[in-house]
Amino acid sequence: MANHKSSIKRIRQTESRRLRNRYYAKTARNAVRNLRKMTDATAAAEVLVKVTKMLDKLAAKKTISKNKASNLKSKLALHVNKLSK
Repeated sequence: MANHKSSIKRIRQTESRRLRNRYYAKTARNAVRNLRKMTDATAAAEVLVKVTKMLDKLAAKKTISKNKASNLKSKLALHVNKLSK
């Protein structure tokens, strides 16, 4: 168990950040999953903008890596483009 006040506070901060990151990462995974299930091109294009913004925010806060965000955005854009054909 931690003895210093600063280390006790750090433990509290780490735990709250871990839970927050886990929530937002899970929300993003569900959004990606729902977008992949879509078959309507116009609705998928609208949702793609929101999911892209969500992934960019997570990458900026280092909840997910920027390469993972880029890969996901690329694959989702390909999916939406295939729907519009």
